[in-house]
Amino acid sequence: MSESTHPTMMDLLIETHVALERQGPGSSEMTLKALGFVDDNLGTDACILDLACGTGGQTMALAKNTGCDIIGLDINPAFIGAFNDNAKKLSLEGRVRGVVGSMTDIPYQKESFDLIWSEGAIDSIGFENGIGYWSGFLKQGGFLAVTCPSWFSNRRPAQIEKFWGEAVGGLGTVSENISAIDRTGYSFIAAFTLPEKCWTDGYFAPRTAAAEELRTKYPGNKTVETYIEEDKYEVELFSKHQQHYGYVFYIGRKM
Repeated sequence: MSESTHPTMMDLLIETHVALERQGPGSSEMTLKALGFVDDNLGTDACILDLACGTGGQTMALAKNTGCDIIGLDINPAFIGAFNDNAKKLSLEGRVRGVVGSMTDIPYQKESFDLIWSEGAIDSIGFENGIGYWSGFLKQGGFLAVTCPSWFSNRRPAQIEKFWGEAVGGLGTVSENISAIDRTGYSFIAAFTLPEKCWTDGYFAPRTAAAEELRTKYPGNKTVETYIEEDKYEVELFSKHQQHYGYVFYIGRKM
């Protein structure tokens, strides 16, 4: 990380998120709802890979509700440090392990996992590109469960289309993503939208509180002020236009 008196935008992103339970919209309730579509098919010897796991809020929910071994993979060492601390606090370190690594260069053998999980990350590499690559690491008949921000229709204000275009290169509609699941060798199982509180209560509120603490730590810092304003803008966009987009859970099975 850069010198503390001159943080970069990435430094601030990490600092804001490392103490949060989740690094994006979601909740344990929604994690378990998605798990409900696959858990009857997971034995206690099953292995789960949670990609871009962050500090592991969803991972710990999976661990507490399955008997599976779970590997959390994230490119950020600070997140993985918090992840492993959280696993230890819950006495889950015997079967839950965080590893530094990239979801675009998975350091494991092909067809090693019974379930690949990922919440709030795949949009950064493209939905179809991500699930297509990840399929190679699933066993035959293995499951995929991912969340991705998605358009609810082909009609949306230019303001939010510009925001998501600049953020991740654009989003797909729900129907486009379901078609991508079919094209990349999965059998589509289910899709459901995360409720508003997964954004407001589960993510925006704690993120805003953490960001505001930066004002005290870095008084008068222009980078901090820009960072906070960008966070506020995202919250305002969602408040005004949430009927047009949202996070959607997608579940499929490798054929």
